[in-house]
Amino acid sequence: MPKEPFSLEVEIDRNSPTPLHQQIADPLINLIQSGAIEPGTKLEDEVSMAHRLQVSRPTARRALETLVNRGLIVRRRGAGTAVAPRQIHRPMALTSLHDDLARDGRSVTTEVLEWLAQPADEDTAAMLSLAVGTPVVRIKRLRFTDGEPLALMMNVLPESIAPTRAELVDHGFYELLRERGVQIKLGTQNIGARLADDTEAQLLDEAPGAALLMMQRTAYDEQQQPVEVGTHVYRASRYTYSQTVFA
Repeated sequence: MPKEPFSLEVEIDRNSPTPLHQQIADPLINLIQSGAIEPGTKLEDEVSMAHRLQVSRPTARRALETLVNRGLIVRRRGAGTAVAPRQIHRPMALTSLHDDLARDGRSVTTEVLEWLAQPADEDTAAMLSLAVGTPVVRIKRLRFTDGEPLALMMNVLPESIAPTRAELVDHGFYELLRERGVQIKLGTQNIGARLADDTEAQLLDEAPGAALLMMQRTAYDEQQQPVEVGTHVYRASRYTYSQTVFA
């Protein structure tokens, strides 16, 4: 007889500043990471979860998507939702573009286009595992090498660890985080491509519609707490990723 899908028992506090989807996702993350829910275990679907916990279906879907994005569960059409095979996370040194360029002997300059402190909205709070309203800083920088624009970088992080606008002009982002005692130990990133809009084209000295390489990254500290979320676009005409692979 097939085993019933795992259903989370959790008390939803609608008066809490913590988003409802996060109140569902966080206990599931803890159970999976602790091994209390084994790999391969099927989870109830979002319809059942929404009905049982008396939340909206989009809230339940977003809770499950949080786990998908963390690589903790897999969702397949016709097969349902299940805990992903346990992964081995090796510590990795995540470097900043500033450090990489400087190490290569290139001149590096940075223009800080935006440094904005504001309360975290629901989406930002979810990405950084923070309560809604927690002070965060949004940073937008234009990075030059050898006098030419190379990358447009957008980052958001808690205000409590954010470098100042002046510091970002002369120093690498991760270097400044290390100075604040933040040790980046793990990063998840997605790399893709898209076409430059008019604003990006102007800033990067490219034609509108030119190809851009896009990287989205979430960096985590030693406690696997999200430290920053970045979206960077690079001139595909001047920038490539190189990776060593093994058979």
